[in-house]
Amino acid sequence: MNSLQNLREVMRRDRVFDFMLQTTGLEVDLSHGTILYLEDVSVSFDGFKAINDLNLYIDAGELRCIIGPNGAGKTTMMDIITGKTRPDKGSAFFGQNINLLHLNEAEIAQAGIGRKFQKPTVFEFHTVFENLELSMAGDKRVWQTFRARMEGSQLDRISNVLEIIGLQECHHKLAGSLSHGQKQWLEIGMLLMQNPKLLLVDEPVAGMTHQEMERTAELLTSLAGEHTVVVVEHDMDFVRSIARKVTVLHQGSVLAEGSMDEVQNDRRVVEVYLGE
Repeated sequence: MNSLQNLREVMRRDRVFDFMLQTTGLEVDLSHGTILYLEDVSVSFDGFKAINDLNLYIDAGELRCIIGPNGAGKTTMMDIITGKTRPDKGSAFFGQNINLLHLNEAEIAQAGIGRKFQKPTVFEFHTVFENLELSMAGDKRVWQTFRARMEGSQLDRISNVLEIIGLQECHHKLAGSLSHGQKQWLEIGMLLMQNPKLLLVDEPVAGMTHQEMERTAELLTSLAGEHTVVVVEHDMDFVRSIARKVTVLHQGSVLAEGSMDEVQNDRRVVEVYLGE
């Protein structure tokens, strides 16, 4: 085994001791600057290899765009990160110390990973304010919710999130009356109420107007830094407007990675995706 292979073995996330991973109450260890590690991950469905020896590393605070043709493995990748799908092999770590493969979906959310699906799922018969209130991190058991009284810090948090997502003037409106784009922003706000460190955002601009797309680009860009944001998107104009680093998936593996200009000029990417 050469020195590079030795180094890779030493740095593997699955070298972390199991006794460190018994609780989601751990603070994620970002001492190496990386918040997400997927290493040698593979998963098959009925003989089809949806993810094939995938290696992906996301730095804390970055905005990463994931692109690729249909069937490239983008959704399955997010399913693995959030615990919906278990890989056949490989490792998935949140920071240095939290083994995602040891946690269920709820525990992964509690650890600090939030996911926004393509179709917005808001409480349509509640106001925007109430949607954010219901999404607030804390004890959500019925009795605790019944007894809850809004504290000043909680009101401040809701007010801050309303400002971030640009829905201050809509706080009293029923969520069901919002436009498609506003519902998408509200759902992002609902995730922010949970104080996630990593946000996975699936096709956020599908069905949006051009103005809504521009506002969504501003919103996601503003979140990077305090949060880590991973955006899966098909709209290349939108990706170009926000992209700092782009990862191209193909047949369940990373085909190319770099700036938008770099991946656009990669012959392999042109052949399998951008040139289609």
